[in-house]
Amino acid sequence: MAFSFPDHFRFADTHEYAFLDKELVRVGISAFAVDQLGDIVFVDLPDVGELVQKGKPFGSVESVKAVEDLHAPINGEIVQRNDAVLSDPEELQNDPHGEGWLLIVRPENINDLDGLMDTSSYSQKIST
Repeated sequence: MAFSFPDHFRFADTHEYAFLDKELVRVGISAFAVDQLGDIVFVDLPDVGELVQKGKPFGSVESVKAVEDLHAPINGEIVQRNDAVLSDPEELQNDPHGEGWLLIVRPENINDLDGLMDTSSYSQKIST
């Protein structure tokens, strides 16, 4: 299956995406990751005000196949979480790059985004 990703996204090796929206960073998981998980039945996210640390788990996604940790693509403070995906995990499955986002983070250092893969590199990674 071919996947298409927005050009302004940056991706971690663990399939989380991040993109700068003004001074905040929106975080989610890629459509590829959602496809690999299958039917998502539960999402666990931290509370607003908590800190996330690049590369460290911040929550999990449970599908009928597996439970996978979510890893922070950057360091920062959570300023908003998407409660809609907590109450309706299908939202994540239906639109992972849009309404299915997970967190909005105030980055500790915006340059953390530079260490993530661009869309082209990520597309190559998942096609091998």
